[in-house]
Amino acid sequence: MSGCCDDNCAIDVLRQRQRGTLRIVLGINGLMFIVIAMAALYGKSTALLADSLDNFGDALAYGFSLYAVSKGTAAKAKVALFKGGLIFLAACAVFAQIVYKLFVPSVPIFEVMAAFSLLGLVANSFCLFLLWRHRHEDVNMSSVWECSRNDIVSNISVFVAAGAVWLTNSGWPDILVALALVLFLMRSAVRVISSAMAELHTATLQG
Repeated sequence: MSGCCDDNCAIDVLRQRQRGTLRIVLGINGLMFIVIAMAALYGKSTALLADSLDNFGDALAYGFSLYAVSKGTAAKAKVALFKGGLIFLAACAVFAQIVYKLFVPSVPIFEVMAAFSLLGLVANSFCLFLLWRHRHEDVNMSSVWECSRNDIVSNISVFVAAGAVWLTNSGWPDILVALALVLFLMRSAVRVISSAMAELHTATLQG
């Protein structure tokens, strides 16, 4: 009779822990996407919109990560590759909004930016706390950790932008922070995709 020290049992326990964590962070990010997207449209903030799209991309990524938990290395690498693509698309969407703001300028409502960036920071800090123990388990959970860490940077950046909008009474801080977030997201996308490609290559050789 095999006990829980058996390798298969240990793997099953690990997968159950991963699924439980992913379900929680998926729910949080899905809710925060809706709330922050509405706030971004009301507050006319491109940086806050970038923040909401990041949450949307994460919610999709966590959903696919749930699928990949019980899969092999190759499947996990493919899911991570897809998540890298989602991060890249989110960056492109924000960049398109930046271009639009250059032609149709407006001053965002800094109170909305500040309040909802702090709300996002609280929610994403909790997600990061939950994902901390999973960050080195496999390429799937590592890419999830990367997404969550991006959220923290986005929240803090939007809060800083809100303060700058208040000080200058201008929309430029919002645009500049949004542009910085685009570059950050692009860098993250490249890192996730590169890691996934390496894992996929290794899995192919081993197969």
